[in-house]
Parts: sequence; structure tokens; C-alpha cells
Amino acid sequence: MSRRLMTTAVGVVLTAIMLFPLYWMVNVSLTQPDRLRKDPPDLFPVNPTLAGYERVLSDQLPYLLTSFVVGIGTVVLTVALAAPAAFALAKLRPRGRTVLNFVLLIAQMIPSIIMAMGFYLIFYNWGILNTIPGMILADSTLSVPFGVLIFTAFMTGIPDELLAAAKIDGAGTWRTFRSVVLPLSRNSIVTVSLFSFLWAWSDFIFASTVNRSGDLQPITIGIYRYIGNNTQDWNAIMATAVVASIPATILLILAQRYVAAGVTAGAVKD
Repeated sequence: MSRRLMTTAVGVVLTAIMLFPLYWMVNVSLTQPDRLRKDPPDLFPVNPTLAGYERVLSDQLPYLLTSFVVGIGTVVLTVALAAPAAFALAKLRPRGRTVLNFVLLIAQMIPSIIMAMGFYLIFYNWGILNTIPGMILADSTLSVPFGVLIFTAFMTGIPDELLAAAKIDGAGTWRTFRSVVLPLSRNSIVTVSLFSFLWAWSDFIFASTVNRSGDLQPITIGIYRYIGNNTQDWNAIMATAVVASIPATILLILAQRYVAAGVTAGAVKD
């Protein structure tokens, strides 16, 4: 019992240490501006204010909406490309699938800044530089390889008998994929969608490269510019960070059980 209590205590302490920056971010966002430089600082906000959040809603709302659109677009494009590709690798078993899986794994190891420099020239020639479609396409290059690997691991575990039964009933390859495989892949779809959205939502490298001067920019650029223009207004800066963290937090809480099942899918074989 004492060992269990000690393990729990250590876990609580480590968790508190990791979450303290998040708490301090919320604390500063609610602190009165004239108390921000108080020494020692207040551990809890005294006479909390929502002035920082009011400024966020007026100044940062367009950036938040842009990030939301880019995130949803990235999710749609990723699932639309990764799910059929994974089905082909897992069940149709084309030649060279082992090499392709290796290439997908290598693609995730390439630093984003290197890819961003290549995207700049390509997007300029295509006419999608500083546009939302360009941002969606750039962010999808990170999430599609990950999505293919997750979908492949899950779809490999789907019994071939189900696909054979669908074929006997007259379903073609596409109908089998759409009516049998996709409904069974719910956990992996949620997992891939969540990570795709979070990557797009938190992206800064691609945003600062391929959408540097666009009219519609994501929240990461908004926070970066806000810090540069308001280096003394930490109340509003932290409020911006809190608001930008809310969608990711809500999604993680709602989808955690699906993510756990989706990530571990295919890890254990009967």
C-alpha cells in the first residue's frame, strides 16, 4: 500500500509540474495589468479581469476562424486520401507496398522547414501562395503519411471473411470499402482526424512560409504578431494563448477513448 501511495504521489507531483505552465497562463490572463510585475507574483488572480479576453475576441477572432477552416480542410483532405490508400495497402496488397510504407515513414522524418522552403516556390508557381487552400495542402503533407500508417494498421486487422462476404453479395471494391471497411474504422478515423486538426491548428512553420502576407492567416501567426506588437500587454497575450488552446483541449477530452483505441489498433494480433 505504501508503495502504491508513493507512486501516486510522484505521479501527482509530476503532473502538477507539467500542468503548472498552463495554470500560470490562465492566471496571468485573468490578472489585472497593474499587478503583472508584482514581486512576488500572485499565485491566484486578485480581482480577476476579463479585459484580455475581450481584446482577444475583437482582435484575434479572424485568425481563429481561419485556423478552424484550415483545420477542417486538412482533416477532410487527409481522410479522403489516407483511408483509400491504406485500404489498398492493407487489403488489395499491391506490389511494392513494403517500400511504400517505408517511404511514408521516412516522409515523417523530414523537417518541416525543409518542406516549407520547397512549398514556397511550388505554391508560387501554382498561384496558391498566401491562400487557405495552400495552407490546407501544406498541412496535409504531414498528416497524410501518418494517416496512411494508422489506417493500414487498423484495416489489416479487419477479417478478410467480411470482405469476401461483401463480394459474394455483389459489392465491388469501392462499395466494400465505403459500406464495410469505413464503418469498422471509426476509431482510426477519429484518431487521424484529431491529429490532423491539431497539427493544422498548431502549425507555425508552414503558416509563416506559405501564408506570410495573406489576408487570412491562422492563430499561430496572430499570436506571433500580437506578441511583437504588445510586448508589455501580457494579460491579453496569455488570454490569446488560452483561447487558442480551448479547441484542442475540448477535442482531446471528447475523443480520448477513440484515440487510445485507434493508436493501438493492429498492435495485438489474435
